[in-house]
Formats: sequence, structure tokens, C-alpha cells
Amino acid sequence: MAAAQGSFVDYCGEHYPLDTDRPFHIGRDADLDVDDNPYLHRKFLMIHFEKDLWWLSNVGSHLSAGVVAGEAGFQATLAPGASIPLISGVTAVVFSAGPTTYELDIHSTTTPLVNLETPGEPTGSGEATIGVMSLTESQKLLIVVLAEEVLRRSGTGASSIPSSAQAARRLGWSITKFNRKLDNVCDKFDQIGVSGMRGGSGRLASNRRVKLVEYAVASRVVTRDDLPMIDTEARRSGGSSG
Repeated sequence: MAAAQGSFVDYCGEHYPLDTDRPFHIGRDADLDVDDNPYLHRKFLMIHFEKDLWWLSNVGSHLSAGVVAGEAGFQATLAPGASIPLISGVTAVVFSAGPTTYELDIHSTTTPLVNLETPGEPTGSGEATIGVMSLTESQKLLIVVLAEEVLRRSGTGASSIPSSAQAARRLGWSITKFNRKLDNVCDKFDQIGVSGMRGGSGRLASNRRVKLVEYAVASRVVTRDDLPMIDTEARRSGGSSG
């Protein structure tokens, strides 16, 4: 067994060491069983060591994952069949299966000389973030309330995304107002190249809410520091308390 150079996956506070001699799979029946969620692939993500680099590959067929390496300022959507190199440090991974969103961190300690494309430039593996997102306060608030449970977990684990009705009630908004703003936010993210923002044939209405949270959390569009916005708006509009 080759030394993993201190590299590991952090999920719910548990550390899973990585071995340079064998791939590490993440899914519902894998080296890391994140959940028995039937919407989740048995083997969804694979971490492997090749050409002196750690790589993250999406070996699933229909789910994607949001990936962000904060220190490098790199973020991307890892589509099925795509792979990206993991630079030294912590890489956050956020993905959704059905109504549930999961978070984990990959700690890799190799220091390869890799020049990752900066946000705004397309890569050969997944879809890179395009442009800089500008949101109004109410648009950001909508994302924060959808991501509330994910953000409150502050790190790793599984979280549920509220329905539009639940989120609207939390803020004290009418469902009509919430859905109108959700349409506007999804249109804005779609315009900068974020996948899953528009419904298509066979897509569930809830899918765009899940994808919106997945992307916004992974790319740090919203953070735990934004959570007080919810109670401020709820007090102003008569919404439900947390």
C-alpha cells in the first residue's frame, strides 16, 4: 500500500484516508457510503492518483457535482464522465441526489505544478463558472433560504432543500412572489452558464432549486454569514421563525 501523503476525504467529521495505489469511490455502495438514497449512484465520484496528481472523476451517468478549490479561486461543475486535477489544499464538493444535497471536503497534500483555468474560461472537464454574479438583496435572500439547512450544517453532511411553499412561508412572502423571483434568479444563473436552471422534458420542478443550491453553496455565492438575512426578512414580512 502506497502512502497517501496525508490525503483524505472529510464527510460528517469522519476522515477517510486516500491511497495512491487504489481508487476511492463515493456513492451509496462505495468506499464512502454517503447515504442509501436511491437517487444516488452506487459509485458516483472517484478519487484516484495518476501522473503524480490526485484526480476527481464523475463516474456516474446523470448527476453532477459542484467543485470549488477556494485557495486557488477555482470552481466548476463536474459533469458525468468529466475529471479534474485536485490541487494541494482543501477542495469542497457539493452534489444533490433527488431532494437531498450532500457536502464533503477532499484534503490533498500533493503540490503539483498545475495551472487551472480561471473562472470564465471553459475547461475540458465540466463547466467552469462564467462571469461574475450580481444579485439584488431579495435574489440573494431567496438563495439563502433555499440553502438554509445546508449552510447551518456548516461543512459536511446531508441536507434537504425546502419546497417553494416552505421557503416562501419562512420569509413571509406569497408563493407568487417567491416563484417570480426564483424564475428571475434561475434565468440570471442560466445566462452565465450554470446548468440545470431551466426545466426541460422529464425534469422535476424541484430540480432547479436543488441545482441552484448546489451551485451557490459550492461557489460561495452564499455562505453561513448570510443566514441572519432570513430572520431579518421574516420579522419584517411576518414569516416563520427559524
